[in-house]
Amino acid sequence: MKPGKLKPGYLEKQLLVATPALTGSCFSKSVIYVCVHNDEGAMGIILNQPLKNVAAPHIFEQLHIKARSADAIRLPVHFGGPVDPARGFVLHSPDYHQTDTVELEEYFSLTSNVAILRDIAKGHGPSKCVLALGYAGWEAGQLEAEVEQNSWISVSPAETLLFDEDNDSKWTRAAALLGFDILKLSGNAGHA
Repeated sequence: MKPGKLKPGYLEKQLLVATPALTGSCFSKSVIYVCVHNDEGAMGIILNQPLKNVAAPHIFEQLHIKARSADAIRLPVHFGGPVDPARGFVLHSPDYHQTDTVELEEYFSLTSNVAILRDIAKGHGPSKCVLALGYAGWEAGQLEAEVEQNSWISVSPAETLLFDEDNDSKWTRAAALLGFDILKLSGNAGHA
């Protein structure tokens, strides 16, 4: 590995905050939780882009699941990323667990099978969650290159930021965790 290069795995369990360099792309003003980052690539879920044309009741109906919980009916569905947009993922609090649930860290888990949706519909799902369709994916070395091109900054995740419903300010609040105003960043890449 060359000096100055990011080591694979470095961004796993971090938040990626899109810089103004990504304006005009599907990642513009995105906040992404990085679930996996290794030698093969990276995978994450966009946390702040609710879909306007898809609601949880529509998903439950397509899957023949009867929603009995008012929380399930109000659950927003997010654009998780451009890869595999028909596949659902639930990033959630660790108070819910199935055999295929991946524990990401102390405060977050990921489940991607229909059983979690059945449990959410019954009111027996996790206490906090983000339901997303699709995911953000990068090939080996791609995410590292994008970080070096100033497309992303990384911050440690805050539980309140991941699960709160104020998606409009999530981008600026995530950047503020580093102590600066992301709106003051230039969209031009540069290196010292």
